[in-house]
Amino acid sequence: ALADVRVAVDFSRYYAQEARRLFAQPLELPGPVGERNVLSLHGRGVFACISPWNFPVAIFTGQVAAALAAGNTVVAKPAQQTPLTAYRVAQLILEAGVPPGAFHLLPGSGPVGEAIVRDPRVAGVAFTGSNATARAIQRALAERQGPIVPLIAETGGLNAMIVDSTALPEQVVDAVVASAFRSAGQRCSSLRILYLQHEIADTVIEMLRGAMAELRVGDPADLATDVGPVIDEDAQHLLQAYVKSLRARAKPIAEAGPPPSGGCFVAPVAFEVGSIGDLPGERFGPILHVARFAIRDLDRVVDAINARGYGLTMGVHTRVESLAEHVRKRASVGNLYVNRNMIGAVVGMQPFGGEGLSGTGPKAGGPYYLPRFATERVFTVNTAAAGGDLHLLTGRALP
Repeated sequence: ALADVRVAVDFSRYYAQEARRLFAQPLELPGPVGERNVLSLHGRGVFACISPWNFPVAIFTGQVAAALAAGNTVVAKPAQQTPLTAYRVAQLILEAGVPPGAFHLLPGSGPVGEAIVRDPRVAGVAFTGSNATARAIQRALAERQGPIVPLIAETGGLNAMIVDSTALPEQVVDAVVASAFRSAGQRCSSLRILYLQHEIADTVIEMLRGAMAELRVGDPADLATDVGPVIDEDAQHLLQAYVKSLRARAKPIAEAGPPPSGGCFVAPVAFEVGSIGDLPGERFGPILHVARFAIRDLDRVVDAINARGYGLTMGVHTRVESLAEHVRKRASVGNLYVNRNMIGAVVGMQPFGGEGLSGTGPKAGGPYYLPRFATERVFTVNTAAAGGDLHLLTGRALP
């Protein structure tokens, strides 16, 4: 929860800084003598911000802050699971001085979001959530009459980590546990499949088994807890059904727990599979798949990951710099991390977002994000018609 609030603060400060840099003055563009060209950014109008439940403060605040900083008014719809969190953030937004007419909170379920997206007054949509919902928004916007409006979408991923035989096993296991099981695997960036080179697979799996045995599942308010609950009973039942299907077709590696009775807990589990092709899709919880590979097949592994169409996060563990660089050039992925975990992107330093089925871009917390909330206008003046360029003649700087 503290990290969620810190990232919200980082988003707000970063977008305020970017707004001053990008919107304060028009950008002077080159042109021939006797002509002046400037490019300026302007708000689009009403922006719809639709945020998820897994970072109910950070993502909600980040979307709203970006849209407001770019000169828009905002209609914000939080996830139906976290309306009270959004309500408290909304109170703080208004207390900070945002005019009431510039920001509106509209909590509710799916039909509320659909009504917002279909409203012809909405000039743009920022969305974080499932790929299926992003597609539904895209279709709704395409069916609307009137202006074509932008959709900024960040969805999920089938995120992979590739580990070669030069990697440090202790470092690998620490990164795997954090990437796969922190936040109960309920991050868009969470690790879903771990590829281990054959020569070290048994060693790493044994260490992973020991690390998972130490994980404590329970109340997140207890400082001794490592893995908390999933979001609700629906998610719990879906994940339990998927784990049951894995037990029937995959080799179990390890299981943490047992989870406490009551509550929406799912114990972290790991199963060995053949490849990423065995995964039916993203499962948003503490479930790790492990596959083995031969180093001669590295390109096939990367190509198989690319072929699934997602492109959010990836990890590489190796002490061979050229191998990491080779994967970087071949992988179609938004954020690639080397010799560390795959979660916790830092605003302004590690802009976050994917490609393909993982989103449209631009990356949140990065220098290209704010302009997507704006429209561009060019102003061209024939200064010769007024008797020449006075600024050029006098040597004074352009305003």
